[in-house]
Amino acid sequence: MIFGVLKDIKEGENRVMCTPMEVASIIGSGHTVLAQKDCGKTSGFTNEAYEKVGAEIVERAEDMYARCDMIVKVKEFEKSEFNLIRENQIILGCIHPAGHPEEVDAILKSKCIAFTAEDCHRYGSPNCEAAGKQGALFGLESMLTINGGKGKFIGGFAGAPGMNVLILGGGIVGQGALSVLYALGASVTVMDINVGVLRMLSDRYNQKINTMFCTKETIASILPQTDMVINAVKWPKQRKDFLIDKEMLKLMEPGSVLVDISNDDPGAIESSHETHHDDPRYIVNGVVHYCVSNIPGAVAYSTSVAYAAEMLPAIMSIINDGVDEACVKDGFVRRSLTAYKGYLTHEETSGIQGRPWIRPEDILKIADRKLDFAPSATTTKSTNFYTR
Repeated sequence: MIFGVLKDIKEGENRVMCTPMEVASIIGSGHTVLAQKDCGKTSGFTNEAYEKVGAEIVERAEDMYARCDMIVKVKEFEKSEFNLIRENQIILGCIHPAGHPEEVDAILKSKCIAFTAEDCHRYGSPNCEAAGKQGALFGLESMLTINGGKGKFIGGFAGAPGMNVLILGGGIVGQGALSVLYALGASVTVMDINVGVLRMLSDRYNQKINTMFCTKETIASILPQTDMVINAVKWPKQRKDFLIDKEMLKLMEPGSVLVDISNDDPGAIESSHETHHDDPRYIVNGVVHYCVSNIPGAVAYSTSVAYAAEMLPAIMSIINDGVDEACVKDGFVRRSLTAYKGYLTHEETSGIQGRPWIRPEDILKIADRKLDFAPSATTTKSTNFYTR
């Protein structure tokens, strides 16, 4: 198989899906690898490093798409790439299909085989850990007086108290933020709807953090004493309400900070909208908002190394075993199948966008096989199946 590593072109994106280390493994399995020129440059990997392990450097994206049987990138496929995707070509990236209908249109029209990387992580994505940890640091940067914040230091000084931080969501993103903020001396409250998660975190931190069941009312009760909010809740896209609305921001002191790491559209925070690294902040009702959508791109070397290593087994399974067998052997690969030769195979996208879909195991005709189990990647359900 001819395997291709694309250069990501999303604004502010610096990561690469495969480092030279993964490329060496793929070539060692008997495949040819094309690496687009400078695909790893901003994450610290030179063209020469890819060539040294046996990759061919290709300058133009058009040539990458024309020659590769499978092609990978970190983020979504952009409009300039839509017409380059070929029938039967395998594509892999963080497609986020439910929130990108035009991208889905192009994928279905091309009749390619698409996998969305964010759904294939058995142990959680390194990008989530990176987003939580680095997002907390960007929140502290936003708190600086020179950035419009109230100028409060996280752990305080002699005679001056430290920060009170509220983290919404106790998953991998929230836990990443908590580890940084707690270590630096903040007083932290974590909210979640899973009491088991709250109990686990309380025990992990020796009862030195506060935990609360997450509702709009509990959030409002502590916002007046909160200096910074970190949102790490994956909000169901079909919901039209908010955990924090614009009026609730007035409960916070001017110069307080809200970091929306999840940054869905629509999401849990009414006042959030996507920003980029070159202009990351804005103010609503006196609260400084930091809403960069690809926070891990700011620590591109570390996230690329961690992410590429975790993605390698899925990639190797697809290129060595084929799509069908990869989906039999690994339920997380199966649930990440987004489109198959013109058919939508992604339930959340069907539910959100009102499109018909077919289950991956049905389109691949593997439903009668012994399939590796994986839980659903979404709480969104759809019975809008294709009719024949």
